[in-house]
Amino acid sequence: MKKIEAIIKPFKLDEVKEALQEVGLQGITVTEAKGFGRQKGHTELYRGAEYVVDFLPKVKVEIVLNDDLVEKAVEAVRDAAQTGRIGDGKIFVSNIEEAIRIRTGETGEDAV
Repeated sequence: MKKIEAIIKPFKLDEVKEALQEVGLQGITVTEAKGFGRQKGHTELYRGAEYVVDFLPKVKVEIVLNDDLVEKAVEAVRDAAQTGRIGDGKIFVSNIEEAIRIRTGETGEDAV
């Protein structure tokens, strides 16, 4: 099993969710996040004063899935989240040793 973590722009969330559903994934976890990378934030003007906004709003999408769906899921996220501009985000893939469904006690791929 693998875990995909994708940090994306908030307005791309619906497109990513739909793309993952088309691949056949049912469950995702979404967290509001703030951060910066190469963008390093930007300056804004508020009531005549200029200030730096260095943490930009992002959304973190987490998916745990079987190994055979990883490539399709990564491609779906990448295609749906891409704008071609700086700050599109990142995708991380990591191994999951165990998954347990709390309600039934199922383990492994059955729990996913």
